[in-house]
Amino acid sequence: MERIAFIMYLHPGNQFEYHKRHNQLWPDMKQALKEHGASNYSIFLDQEADTLFAYLEVENKADFDKIAETDICKKWWAYMAPIMKSNPDNSPVAKNLKQVFYLP
Repeated sequence: MERIAFIMYLHPGNQFEYHKRHNQLWPDMKQALKEHGASNYSIFLDQEADTLFAYLEVENKADFDKIAETDICKKWWAYMAPIMKSNPDNSPVAKNLKQVFYLP
């Protein structure tokens, strides 16, 4: 199992909308995450900085990364793009974090 952590950034004023959309995560998106090996996926919000910290575990990172090629993921990114910093392909601007400690 591989652990992945990264930071993403909300546009100011969109904390409630981000939370609402994730509480209503589309079943097809949830299924795609599972099919690509995601588990124990959590996203935390720094309310003062509009910054999101995401953590998930995957069976294989290379297999998980293929989710970006799916239509449902591209549709989700387009849906989320107006409320967070996004790249030209609508993927969220994300800063990958390096693990420096782990206590099993």
